[in-house]
Amino acid sequence: MDAASIHIQRRIEWSDTDASGYYHNTAAFRMVEMAETAMFERLGLLESVYGRLPRVHIEADFRASLRHRDLVDVHLWVAAIGRSSITYGFRMERDGDVAVEGSAVAALLDGATRRPAPWPPEARERLLSGGPQPSELLVTT
Repeated sequence: MDAASIHIQRRIEWSDTDASGYYHNTAAFRMVEMAETAMFERLGLLESVYGRLPRVHIEADFRASLRHRDLVDVHLWVAAIGRSSITYGFRMERDGDVAVEGSAVAALLDGATRRPAPWPPEARERLLSGGPQPSELLVTT
């Protein structure tokens, strides 16, 4: 059984860049969130967790610069699930070269109390055994 994962493509847009013309580090984190949203949607879990899964830790190594209109492949996978947390691994590539890699941890919150809540068994099962989800590609080869 493979944990859930997804591959999406996005372009670096003008709003993703800073005064240098290169992408700003926050663009990488937004793209990770886009991949997370697509993965949860495909697993049928988006509505049950949307707005209840804030990041509590994120780290990244920036290995290559990206510029306006670069096509970026974003890979996201479930690395671990705790009682109320989920840890993702992620990698962003341009033309097969790694631009960013890292991990992110989010905590599932109870909708009413906004305190950490345990993952429902069905959601935990889907995340741990969902395997690769259909990609969301801008360009097909």
